[in-house]
Amino acid sequence: MIILSLIFWLVGLALLGGGLWLITLDGSWYYALSGIVLIAVGAMTRSRRPKAQLLYALFLVATAAWSLWESGYDWWALAPRLGLFLLLAIPLLWPAKGGSRMGTAVLLPAWAIIGVGLLGSIAVDQHRIDGELNREVVNETPDLGDSPEDGWHAYGRSNMGQRFSPLDQITPENVADLEPAWQYQTGDLKGPKDVGETTYEATPLKVGNSLFLCTPHNWLIALDADSGEEQWVYDAKVPAESSRQHQTCRGVAYLPPASGEADAIDVQAASGPAEDQAPVQCDAQLFMPTSDARLVAVDPATGARCANFADNGELDLMHNMPFKQAGFYYSTSPPVVADGKVVVSGSVNDNYAVNSPSGVIRAYDAKSGELEWNWDAGNPDETAPIADGETYTTSSPNSWSIASADEELGMIYLPMGNRTPDQLGMYRSPAEEKYASSVVALSLDTGQVEWVQQFVHHDLWDMDTPAQPSLLDLDTDEGTQPALVVPTKQGDVYVLNRETGEPIHPISEQPAPQSGTIEDDYTAETQPISSLNFRPPTLREADMWGATPFDQLMCRIQFKSLRYDGQYTAPSEQGTIVFPGNFGVFNWGGIAVDPKRQVMFGMPLYLAFTSTLVPKEGADMAGANQGEQGLNSNAGADYAVDMKPFLSPFGVPCQQPPWGYVAGTDLRSGEVAWQHKNGTIEDMTALPLKIRMGVPGIGGPIITDGGVAFLGATVDDYLRGYDLETGEQLWETRLPAGGQATPMTYLNSQGEQMVVLVAGGHGSIGTTIGDYVMAYKLPQQ
Repeated sequence: MIILSLIFWLVGLALLGGGLWLITLDGSWYYALSGIVLIAVGAMTRSRRPKAQLLYALFLVATAAWSLWESGYDWWALAPRLGLFLLLAIPLLWPAKGGSRMGTAVLLPAWAIIGVGLLGSIAVDQHRIDGELNREVVNETPDLGDSPEDGWHAYGRSNMGQRFSPLDQITPENVADLEPAWQYQTGDLKGPKDVGETTYEATPLKVGNSLFLCTPHNWLIALDADSGEEQWVYDAKVPAESSRQHQTCRGVAYLPPASGEADAIDVQAASGPAEDQAPVQCDAQLFMPTSDARLVAVDPATGARCANFADNGELDLMHNMPFKQAGFYYSTSPPVVADGKVVVSGSVNDNYAVNSPSGVIRAYDAKSGELEWNWDAGNPDETAPIADGETYTTSSPNSWSIASADEELGMIYLPMGNRTPDQLGMYRSPAEEKYASSVVALSLDTGQVEWVQQFVHHDLWDMDTPAQPSLLDLDTDEGTQPALVVPTKQGDVYVLNRETGEPIHPISEQPAPQSGTIEDDYTAETQPISSLNFRPPTLREADMWGATPFDQLMCRIQFKSLRYDGQYTAPSEQGTIVFPGNFGVFNWGGIAVDPKRQVMFGMPLYLAFTSTLVPKEGADMAGANQGEQGLNSNAGADYAVDMKPFLSPFGVPCQQPPWGYVAGTDLRSGEVAWQHKNGTIEDMTALPLKIRMGVPGIGGPIITDGGVAFLGATVDDYLRGYDLETGEQLWETRLPAGGQATPMTYLNSQGEQMVVLVAGGHGSIGTTIGDYVMAYKLPQQ
């Protein structure tokens, strides 16, 4: 009994102390009152056991009522609130020897009813949306871009960025029969000198009967599409550089031969490293951006550099940059090849320095490498090739993600980021304000702006437009319109006319918090919102979560200690909650669209971050600039910024799950048809518990004409197949490493549909590191 009393006292004291702290922050009184009750129960367990039982029964009933009031009938919200207290009740269920049984007669049924009720909530998913996407084919012959039916010639299969394949061998009826076809290991693994975010994010191209992919250290690899056998490897010899925020390569771009016979490439097995071969005159070309700011052109047949492009196949992307700090500028995403040009954008490190390289977008002649035009958001009207000795605008907004293009309309569509420093707005010019955090349509011919649609005004939250726009022709009440669909970090999905930039689904302006900023800065009075969106509700103290009442209490204390007035609360020295956080509801993995059925498949995520402005006068900047998350110095500014996920002391998200979903949307109506929790916690905890909780992820989906969508991405190591119509998971396979890339599909030389995913893990989210390329197909009949 002494031990039992001591347990109640310790639990009660912890809750009372934390609860009083929470009350001083104008938070819930529940924890302090609970602590008082548990201390009283502990004091009565020895001499007044029936009264202790009665008091504890009342406490359980009150806690259950409070929990239901705060969170509804939701297992993941109720279990941390009730589980520990139901366990503590077990030693109290037996009456004292020779004593009254009245307390037991009250406590036992209360404990049983609440326990059964809690277990029953497992079967209830109050976050699930059930429904069906339309089966009917709206457009029998949609524009799928210029990839052949059996191939995958650009990052999103074509420059339209649809991630839709017309292949239909794999269907909801047979997808469960998929089996491994082959696997390949690149040999490129994260090294001890690499930055934290060293990641495999590549989507291979399939041209002819070869696959072409890049690795984090910019090896360009050709594989036989039937067997996965290595054909050649070109190593760009990228040196280590600790100042990079990312060490990754999402893909390469392809220029078909002049004959137009794109699949007539005779790929040859190399006898040695491709980079050691003498440069050759290239007909077809592969373009790979490198993390040391080069653009490399390679012969698809041999892996040799292209003598006709730039300087023997290498173009220095640091030319005309105003500042040239090593590791501050590089491309992680493939360029776009369109209209005889290769259009290159790049990433500028967030929050490292006020004076950084430019975010300029440049178009080069795809054959020669000669500069055709440059568009700099800081100097948007001057697009003629920059002269020798001149420089682009310092730190101007960049486009680090993947662009799309419509050669018929003569436009390229660029998802735009922000000007660094991302959380400090006082350094921006009017032009930079106009084009940041938007989609910009440029003329492929001249680089001049055709239109711009902004998604965040005066962005202080790093809400870059992260994903490739998807292009399709959409049936509307006004007739068929050339549409552009782009998801955003804040959860909006904007559907625009890609010729004019006008919204197809309405965009409105909503009031934004005006809680004040640091001196010389401001917040916009309103922010745009799309009628089609996956924005979460505003966080409440009741949404704070933890595995136990203790870490939930600490998350509540953090929540009440930080500044938060809803989405778009200004960054602050106090510390501000940013929700949705910097991973975004959508990130670079984007969405997939089916242009036949005119529907969308996406993976919305919900993780809060915190953003704290740190006055640098007298502050310790040691350890700053170690990646996108953490303390970044903003050299030249008065404030550094400390940005990180909003986590409990146990390292789990402070807001209650689910944190990740898959969702299906009808693009014609703008209605979400279904939304389901996605992924398990199997690889998030020490115990391999395959519990479908709805977890975060980074990566993108694809859709096939057979009615199946494929997605890896989640922090558990799986590739999954879903019924596009209902969202039901139909198949999964365990991966040897994290699958934080976007899959692709093609026909091999035997006419069999293959599904391929690169699985190498992601440094910043902690998934299993590897170097695998995994291929799957149906069994031979």
